[in-house]
Parts: sequence; structure tokens; C-alpha cells
Amino acid sequence: MEDLITLSISGGVAEVMLNRPAKLNAVTAEMAAFLLDLTRRLDEDSEVSVVLLHGAGERAFCAGSDLNSLAEYPTLWAYRNRKEYSAAFRHLRKPLVVALQGWALGGGAEMALSADIRIADTSAKIGFPEVKRGWVGGGAATQLLPRLIGYGASMRLLLTGDHVDAAEAFRLGLVEEVVAPGQALERARALCAQMAGVRPLVLEATKAAVRASLSLPLEAGAAYENEMTTLCFAEGRHMDGIRDFFSKRDHA
Repeated sequence: MEDLITLSISGGVAEVMLNRPAKLNAVTAEMAAFLLDLTRRLDEDSEVSVVLLHGAGERAFCAGSDLNSLAEYPTLWAYRNRKEYSAAFRHLRKPLVVALQGWALGGGAEMALSADIRIADTSAKIGFPEVKRGWVGGGAATQLLPRLIGYGASMRLLLTGDHVDAAEAFRLGLVEEVVAPGQALERARALCAQMAGVRPLVLEATKAAVRASLSLPLEAGAAYENEMTTLCFAEGRHMDGIRDFFSKRDHA
């Protein structure tokens, strides 16, 4: 499986690559199970602060589920209880950055939606074609997409199965940056390196607080943020930042 999903860890950044370029990096059932286990391990790895996900080749980030794998489920019950691979990334406690080039379709687009930051190059095309095939995606697009781009824009994409290019994705708020062809991974790596310079606990606490804002009332969310702040102070390293601030000010 390691040849279909590669992992490298350096400088606090875990780089995960989907490596089936001949199949547009489509995800098999075996790959899905591997991704769920891998992301759990990355969350527990003290050497990892940030996760970067991308696909091999220029044609696609990921075209979603391998349709041959979908056809192999023997019963509806087996399908219902399948390994849902976008959940692997949706449940990550650590920040997740995705670099997009070429196609991101179906489950591939849902993995991108599960990220905290999406960097696309101008070749990126994002869509949810499941409706054209006769089903609902099943990887939380109906829940994640409205949170990113609103109800109407989500319905346009989900009910038609149409895709959007990088420029339209940026206009909608579906991606955070659009860069020149072939530059998405380089830009994503630079962003991850910048974040990896922050204490891991602070990164996780910030992500937890922002994610909580999606489901909590304002004052409850503010209280949760205060708990995250207190947790960071409990680590005892906040004084390093305070001393660093005053040191820089004194030398300005």
C-alpha cells in the first residue's frame, strides 16, 4: 500500500501523496482503510505539526473513489459501513493543507473540503459529479460545502454535478489561493513550513477553537476559545513568546 500512498516527514510537516496518477489518484477500499489508520497515527506523532496532502502527476489531485471498488460491496450494509476516507482528514486534530492541481472530483473534492487551507494552481477543476451517476456523495460534501460557500452556491454545484475552475473556486471561497501552473505544491509546502514554526499545541488549539465556531453559539464558542488559551498557558511556554516580544521591542 505504501507505493499507492506515500509519506514523508520533515521539519514537522507530514507530506502525504496519493500515488495512482494513471488512475487520476482514485481511492480504492484498501487505500481508504490505510488513510484512516495513517491519519490516526499522524495525529499521535509528536514529530508532526502539520499535514500536507497532494496527488501525484499533473492531471488530478484525486478523482474520488475507484468505481471498481464501489461495485465490489456485496450488500447495502457493507457499503453503509465502508471506510469513508474523507473522514480520515475531517477528523485530523492537526492543521491540514491540500495542494490541488487538475481534477478534484467526488471523494477527492470532499477530501479537499476537509482541509483547513486549500491551495490550487490554475489547472484545478473541482466538482461533485455523483448526482449525474445516481447517488449522493457520502463524504460530507452536503455538510462541508455550505459552510464554505453558502447554500445557493452549494446547491448549484451539488444538484447539477458541474465543476468549477480555479478562478471560480477562488471567487466562491472554495480555495484560499490560486497560483501559477505547477506551483500549488511549492506554495503549500512554504505555508506548512511557516506553520510548523508554531508550537504544536497552539496549532491544534487554534484549529479546535475555530472548528467549534461552526457548531457553537457565539458566547459558548468564546468560552471554549478561552479554555484553549488557558490550555496553551498551562503548557508553560507562553512566557517564551512574551520575552521574545519584549526583546524585539527593546532592540527596535
